[in-house]
Amino acid sequence: MTATILVVDDEQDLETLVRQKFRRRIREGDISFLFARDGAEALGVLGDGHAVDMVLSDINMPRMDGLTLLQKIQEKDDEVSTVIVSAYGDMANIRTAMNRGAFDFVTKPIDFSDLETTIDKTLHHIGVLREARRRQAEAERAQAQLSRYFSPNLAERLASDPGAVDLDGQRREITSLFTDIAGFTALVETLEPGAIAPLLNDYLSGMTDIVFAAGGTVVKIIGDAMHVLFGAPAEQADHAARAVKCALELDASAQAFRARWAKRGIILGETRLGLDTGPAIVGNFGGGRYFDYTAYGDAVNTAARLEAANKELGTRICVGRSVAERVEGFTGRPVGDLVLRGRSETLRAFEPLSAEAFADPATQTYLDAFAKLDAGDPAAMPAFAALLGQKSNDGLVGFHLKRLLNGAVGARIVLD
Repeated sequence: MTATILVVDDEQDLETLVRQKFRRRIREGDISFLFARDGAEALGVLGDGHAVDMVLSDINMPRMDGLTLLQKIQEKDDEVSTVIVSAYGDMANIRTAMNRGAFDFVTKPIDFSDLETTIDKTLHHIGVLREARRRQAEAERAQAQLSRYFSPNLAERLASDPGAVDLDGQRREITSLFTDIAGFTALVETLEPGAIAPLLNDYLSGMTDIVFAAGGTVVKIIGDAMHVLFGAPAEQADHAARAVKCALELDASAQAFRARWAKRGIILGETRLGLDTGPAIVGNFGGGRYFDYTAYGDAVNTAARLEAANKELGTRICVGRSVAERVEGFTGRPVGDLVLRGRSETLRAFEPLSAEAFADPATQTYLDAFAKLDAGDPAAMPAFAALLGQKSNDGLVGFHLKRLLNGAVGARIVLD
């Protein structure tokens, strides 16, 4: 690529000397020169859209001197590097030029060997600077893209050092989290098109902010539904604990969101969440044309099924045993031994609770009632009936009581 140098000097014979001394490099297309007689003319050349890489300027010139030109260039275009030419005895002006941002200087009478060395050094500096800016621009673009999927700190890490986190397919233990708003598809059909985008943007903005704050990765958003990973692409030893904490915060946010939009006359269903922990294959699937960072594995499928199971169970959050076992000091209520759709084996599931909710006396009453249910004790039915009398809006208690009234025994629950 040819480097363009603008030479600014009022000496008539300098143009001829420069073209003669650099004729080989001009012929080879390595360097090209433009010429101006003073600073004012030089600004005109720069303003005409010429792609100038470097300015070589005398200091003492008519109309506009080199120091003023340097100042104008610094104000207008910080990508153009300037080398100042002046008499050796004019060191005060040379020092001023360097303080104003000149990259280097050469003295008169010009030693063309020294000038060529200075030009090469300056062009190298320009190349390094432009490469750094290009990399920074690429990193900023990459971060903007990655921020759609990853928490800001991880996006920044990936953008600045793609090798820091391996996005290729690999097996690792993760916690998968799914969310979905009950009845949202049917609701959309009744809303005006202009109301859907503000509602979804408001909802997803709040939800993703919570996920990112917890260090989660948004794998996919389809309509109102979200799939989130913890423990990938960056390893997180506490991924299960992060996911549970995040789920409780998402639940609280979704409930507040429902109340806020209900005041506008739009009644939304509850947001349901399902979580499970286990090994999965995670990575960037889809090839070079389509970036689809996702995960495949039983934990992912189970989390999706647990999210759907909330509808029948009367819960809003449902997590697998593997999640509860990996969270130190886990607080929650056992739901039962679920046989999920498409499965034959049972999975002990739990409803996670905040520390405050777990400390509620009603929770201990539930745990006592569930212990009777788990043991097949007939006293489970009156225990759940009494509990429902205390908390009539407790969906999980109502679910168990209905099962018992229909003749079910024990904690094994087959879901459709």
